Amino acid sequence: MRLTRTSNQVSKTEKHSLGLNRRQFLKSAGVTTGGIAAASMIGSGMMKKAQAKAVASGAPIEVKRTVCSHCSVGCGIYAEVQDGVWTGQEPAHDHPFNRGGHCAKGASVREHGHGELRSKYPMKLVNGKWTRLKWEQAIEEVGDQMLKIRQESGPDSIFFMGSAKFSNEQAYLYRKFAAMWGTNNIDHSARICHSTTVAGVANTWGYGAQTNSFNDMHNSKCMMFIGSNPSEAHPVAMQHILTGKERGGKIIVVDPRFTRTAAHADEFVHIRPGTDIPFIYGLLWHIFENGWEDPEFIKQRVYGMESIREEVKKYDPAEVTNIIGVTEAQMHRTAKMMATHKPGTIVWCMGGTQHTIGNANTRAYCILQLALGNMGIPGGGTNIFRGHDNVQGATDFGLLFDTLPGYYGLKTGSWKHWANVWDLDFEWIEGQFDQGEYLGQKPMTSTGIPCSRWHDGVLQPKDKIAQRDNIRMSFFWGQSVNTETRGRDVREALDKMDTVVVVDPHPTMAGVMHNRTDGVYLLPACTQFETYGSVSASNRSLQWRSKVIEPLFESKPDHEIMYLLAKKLGLADQMFKNIKVNGTEPLVEDLTREFNRGMWTIGYTGQSPERLKMHQENWATFDFDSLEATGGPAEGETYGLPWPCWGTPENKHPGTQILYRTGREVKYGGGNFRARYGVEHNGNNILAEGSWSKGAEIQDGYPEFTDKMLKQLGWWDDLTDDEKKAAEGKNWKTDISGGIQRVAINHGCIPYGNAKARCIVWNFPDQIPVHREPLYTPRRDLVAKYPTYEDRMVARLPTLYKSIQDQDFSKDFPLVVTTGRLVEYEGGGEETRSNPWLAELQQEMFIEINPGDAADRGILDGDDVKVHSPEGPIIGVKAMVTERVIKGEAFMPYHFAGVFEGEDLTKNYPEGTVPHVIGEAANTVMTYGYDVVTQMQETKSTLCQISKA
Repeated sequence: MRLTRTSNQVSKTEKHSLGLNRRQFLKSAGVTTGGIAAASMIGSGMMKKAQAKAVASGAPIEVKRTVCSHCSVGCGIYAEVQDGVWTGQEPAHDHPFNRGGHCAKGASVREHGHGELRSKYPMKLVNGKWTRLKWEQAIEEVGDQMLKIRQESGPDSIFFMGSAKFSNEQAYLYRKFAAMWGTNNIDHSARICHSTTVAGVANTWGYGAQTNSFNDMHNSKCMMFIGSNPSEAHPVAMQHILTGKERGGKIIVVDPRFTRTAAHADEFVHIRPGTDIPFIYGLLWHIFENGWEDPEFIKQRVYGMESIREEVKKYDPAEVTNIIGVTEAQMHRTAKMMATHKPGTIVWCMGGTQHTIGNANTRAYCILQLALGNMGIPGGGTNIFRGHDNVQGATDFGLLFDTLPGYYGLKTGSWKHWANVWDLDFEWIEGQFDQGEYLGQKPMTSTGIPCSRWHDGVLQPKDKIAQRDNIRMSFFWGQSVNTETRGRDVREALDKMDTVVVVDPHPTMAGVMHNRTDGVYLLPACTQFETYGSVSASNRSLQWRSKVIEPLFESKPDHEIMYLLAKKLGLADQMFKNIKVNGTEPLVEDLTREFNRGMWTIGYTGQSPERLKMHQENWATFDFDSLEATGGPAEGETYGLPWPCWGTPENKHPGTQILYRTGREVKYGGGNFRARYGVEHNGNNILAEGSWSKGAEIQDGYPEFTDKMLKQLGWWDDLTDDEKKAAEGKNWKTDISGGIQRVAINHGCIPYGNAKARCIVWNFPDQIPVHREPLYTPRRDLVAKYPTYEDRMVARLPTLYKSIQDQDFSKDFPLVVTTGRLVEYEGGGEETRSNPWLAELQQEMFIEINPGDAADRGILDGDDVKVHSPEGPIIGVKAMVTERVIKGEAFMPYHFAGVFEGEDLTKNYPEGTVPHVIGEAANTVMTYGYDVVTQMQETKSTLCQISKA
């Protein structure tokens, strides 16, 4: 590990001379009254007084409204600017999400507007040296290499890694860029955080997003957190959670580790990593046994609960204790708390999603809520916290290997819809794709390669992947590679490709982790504070960000870089056909209007730039509990017009704070479960029975709205003549006039139909959630009863399951290791570890180990240790001896990089860009394992050994 010294920092030698260990330092710096400001008690060697710099005399202060660029709570910020310099910031005390609250990351975002460690101008690696380029030359060379590879190997040989840091408009444009290029090899970090949520939840009741909101948790009487640690991952969310607790709500925390969130819990339940489904079924065993379920809700709005009842019988208290280690008494107590304190909500994050059966975990959480009738009501729902400021929006806009914007699939009909939106000939778009067929798949209509496994697209034999050739070039656009497992394979793939292009405010590990001497380009993108546009918070609300300052150094906004590349590649006329370009920068508002024109599936059609700016300017008028404006120009609307915001902006739909809420009219944000899967299954009705949204003229279940359905109902003539022309042969998702949606809502109906949520997902490998032991499991006695899948092809790639699980690694690697977040850093950490205020707080990579395991290995707190992976890699970190983890289990944060198996990588960075704090990446030693539906990587349950260094 290495700490780059700054004026605010201290070397490790000096720190140790103070006689402080890490925990004592953090206690002094962050826990005592005044936090960092009070840390002068530590001594002059630790902290130095900050001196304010003078600004131009009499320069007026301009205050701009922006949104934090870290986690997805969406905290409002007032940025103070003088003479174009970002001189101060304040948390927005009148903002409906954070009400003046900030975590350490949010409180230090101004540093991104002064980032001295950023990439400052385009660079190219030549003979092992970084060479400065002009933008024109960089675009020319990168574009020429793209065209060369396209001619030799086809469009699929370039991988487009996208970003959860894009604005909505930039995310939409990047997906459009990949479509114009002719590939589905595009993805972003949702693949490795919540792709299993999207798949599991959307296939249960229609949409794969948070159903309620942070603010709505004020109304919850029971809040279960499973694989979620908001105290560190979403700190400002805790103000909403604790408000709920102050109002009488109970908190249950289910986690392998005693977290800072667990410290607030009424009930802390320790489960063995990878046993979420036995835990949920164990709760349902008690719920069904005691008649605590909601029979009327199940009868009216749920399909297939009988199959769950049968499966749950297998998970009696003795079996649950055997699998997960929780006593019958605690399971009964927890189930009763959920059942008798209603409404209740479930919150999960990556602790639940990052598993080989992550999609089944998320479905199990949903099924528990369906059994209790906790859906579609204030205080209920599934509050699925997202981890980056716009990972929700980037997912919604199709930065995924398996969808187009708005979760339109990859079938021909979806492509034709977007061709219509883009005002392009479908045949031209089709012609951009490889026309061949590979392992039975056609590239345009088959899923691409996931970002969790782009390296396998490079390294696998060409005849084993379902595309013409291997990946030869990759863009790492706002996403780093230390967030991916199997670090050695990642490095080998970086070395093997023809070209690596990093587009980011920082070099990131993609730019420095390799052994290359040539063929790497760094293109400096500016931060989101140096551009503007909309961003979607975890609760589906959109917020408009204003530009705070002009781009620093020679950096450019992401959408401008996309335009420059499109122009070089001859795609600009098609990509920007209906988008104004000012010089070389596309007009952001035109991008918003274009996605409004096409995103009918999830209701991203009503949030015009004008409406979003009006909400931003009046955010103080929105209620802290309901998020509805109590007066002013947005009266009656929900803050940020959370999707679905139906119809055109002119229809003035207020947005939907709570999904599937039948107690409210659709035109005011009400709804019901989505009719996404037809009207029957195996001869059984799957439409709602005796349940409908308030005010609906169809008072029962009904299918999705189409032109034919309007005609059958006698509502066709409600359309204008122009709407009739646009709606003919279309449905609620493809009618870009919005007429079908308008008429349905006018009659009180929701455009997507009214169906039951389904417990049975017949298009998944496991139709109901089934427990399967992790690939690397210490419980060899359970493998025969709860085996993994057979090896299979998934997403163009051969994927291993049984062939790994059949090997017993547990004797040599007896410790289960899991990973997670720290409050100080985010994601791959390149940005936050380059922030001196945050770097001060956490200076070393570590592993948490139980005192018993430490004693068995002769390890003391603070010792240098080695973490050994079953797949070979070894990393060196510090030991944190703590009872937060039980004996046999360990924990590592995943934000570190800059050291690779003992090799200091600082020599690979361009001068002046090395982060203040570097360390080994946890994912270097995290092992193989991918969700069978989404290819989510397994980072929450594998094996390791720890030894004293």
